[in-house]
Amino acid sequence: MSFWGYPRPDGSVGTRNYVAVIPTVVCATATARQVSDNVKGSVPFLHHQGCALTPDDLAMANRTLTNLGLNPNIAAVVLISLGCDPMDIDGIAEGIARGGKPVEKLVIQHVGGTIATVEKGTRIARQMMSDASRLTRQQFDDSKLMFGSECGGSDTTSGLGGNPAIGAAFDILVKKGGRAVFSETTEFIGAEHLLARRAVTPEVGEQITRIVRRYEERFLERGVDMRGTNPTKGNIEGGLTTIEEKSLGAISKGGSETIQEIYEYGDRPKKGGLSIVDGPGFDAPSLTALAAAGSTVMLFSTGRGTPLGAPFVPTIKVTANGATFEKMKDNIDFYVDLAKKDHIGEIGAELYAEALQVASGRQTKAETLHQDWDNGLFVVGPLA
Repeated sequence: MSFWGYPRPDGSVGTRNYVAVIPTVVCATATARQVSDNVKGSVPFLHHQGCALTPDDLAMANRTLTNLGLNPNIAAVVLISLGCDPMDIDGIAEGIARGGKPVEKLVIQHVGGTIATVEKGTRIARQMMSDASRLTRQQFDDSKLMFGSECGGSDTTSGLGGNPAIGAAFDILVKKGGRAVFSETTEFIGAEHLLARRAVTPEVGEQITRIVRRYEERFLERGVDMRGTNPTKGNIEGGLTTIEEKSLGAISKGGSETIQEIYEYGDRPKKGGLSIVDGPGFDAPSLTALAAAGSTVMLFSTGRGTPLGAPFVPTIKVTANGATFEKMKDNIDFYVDLAKKDHIGEIGAELYAEALQVASGRQTKAETLHQDWDNGLFVVGPLA
């Protein structure tokens, strides 16, 4: 099998051909939105961070935006900063440029305010989009794809059908030489030993238990026992009773292949196959981590339903809840029939075929609704 994508100078292949308008700080977010609104084919990344960060969080924000700009679905990047923020716009631009992409920087305080920045940014983004439009899709082997997986608004059907179907699609891609990544470290709690058994080496297995332990320690410092805490209100209403029960369902979206690598939030995997990025269970910043990792198609399981999409990455919404599928047809792309859950491998193959069509250009529900712009950057804190 194969898909039709856009070749990039660094050898990667995109499933989309966007011009990204990325603010480095929340103060520039509205300006970035206005620039993008003026240019068809451009997409903004709207977030609320970039200032008053600890040194560790500042470094994480810088590398996340750099790697987000390197996502293969992006043809060119316009970076917009305020000017007095601590973010390293020069370093971010240099990192993106090393990937062979056109990148331009605009500093609101230097350009002369919002109106001047929007005018200049619009001209730049229009030219970038005109140049990008000359690139046409070419046929590529599946090994050039990278899947990311997420689950949110979970219920009992997520672990029974939605997540296992995504895991089966993951297994197909990895067997074909492609790459896949999943996250949500807080949703490994109670099941981390099962993931560790699948690690390529004992050292990688220890990394899995370490990132779970690190999350738990962060919460314990604030008086919260994650391991002894029930899932969220919506999860409980959906039939989930314990954090371990939720985790057993959540990890199934990573499939069954060997886990090759564990890496930090905002980084990109260096190895092929299946990887884990250490990230939060909160959907918005988790999707950002998967996009920064280089995912070109996202598979998102939701039992109770959610409209949220990923920045720059087409997001296929998957549910195994029949009621959710009927109520939220505007948002759900793929239905997993639990009456057929004994054939989850076949369902995973159907989902994989769906992902190839999306990779080749078919729009997802989140894309048609423009619900893939507002997202988040993760910070550990505290904020100053």
